[in-house]
Amino acid sequence: MTLLFSPLTLRGTTFANRAWLAPMCQYSAVDGSPNDWHLVHLGARASGGFGLLLAEATAVVPEGRISPQDTGLWHDLHVAEWRRITDFVHERGTLVGVQLAHAGRKASTFSPFADGRGSVPADQGGWATVGPSATAFPGLATPRALTLDEIARIPAAFAEAARRADDAGFDVVELHAAHGYLLHQFLSPLSNDRDDEYGGSLENRARLLVETADAVRAAWPDDKPLFVRLSATDWVEGGLTVDEVAQVAKELGGHGVDLVDVSTGGNAPASIPVGPGYQVPAAREVRETSGLPVAAVGLLTDPAQAEAVLADGSADAVLLGREGLRDPSWPLRAAHELGVQDVEAWQPQYRRATWA
Repeated sequence: MTLLFSPLTLRGTTFANRAWLAPMCQYSAVDGSPNDWHLVHLGARASGGFGLLLAEATAVVPEGRISPQDTGLWHDLHVAEWRRITDFVHERGTLVGVQLAHAGRKASTFSPFADGRGSVPADQGGWATVGPSATAFPGLATPRALTLDEIARIPAAFAEAARRADDAGFDVVELHAAHGYLLHQFLSPLSNDRDDEYGGSLENRARLLVETADAVRAAWPDDKPLFVRLSATDWVEGGLTVDEVAQVAKELGGHGVDLVDVSTGGNAPASIPVGPGYQVPAAREVRETSGLPVAAVGLLTDPAQAEAVLADGSADAVLLGREGLRDPSWPLRAAHELGVQDVEAWQPQYRRATWA
């Protein structure tokens, strides 16, 4: 028995294994609607044996999209479109979650495979952006600082999206408070210079995230887990530190959050020492300080490496991003390499691949 292929239970939900697909934007939606691409993308990985699929950053309001091609859950029309996908994933025996997001000052940008770069102009489908302060992310348009009344509406937008996520059949919702998007922008002093109750101290900067967690937990079924993705450091002097983020995670544990998905960076240009497992130490510190289960992510590509991260107590699950794009059946390959004999995760149509 390996830890990677042992079950994990959070609230009333049991994940068959701890090899999970990280949320990776596909930039392929139209007006927020997922389509056949998303069905095939997530369906292939459901067939590949992942214990949980996290669908990409999905906007809670139209202006919260990273790009005009992002998925959404701001309208009831999106529910049936997502339901087709979650039903297919469930038929494969896999659980599926969605990452709820608002991009803030990093919204309205060209997708990575578009012809343009930076902010999308209005005549090409873009829109004006907002943030905690009127401070631009380098290379993007300057946002307008949100008013207190506008801030007060953000938790409700996340909560309404969570209700739709439940109707759409998702098993998990994750709040995106990482990678320089709106909730991270409020957390980080690099992007938040407010002098009201949402700025200044760490408690104030974390206020919107805590209020959003409370609103979503109240709207989300009690037996379904709530995750939060946090960037544990900005990798910039004067930015967020791992110790601060670990304290925020501890606070979130008292507000119905069940697991922290620990990433880093994204809120400012930074020199990041990227390498295999480079974010694992941050995951371990958040886990030890907060007492919450955590998922580690970041260049976790080798099955033995992933098993070691769990075995040494650094994390409770591992998330695969780019490796999950490269290899839709990574968990099945990992099970073979680690000597796990259970072949139930193999789809009947593919089971011949296990024959000698």
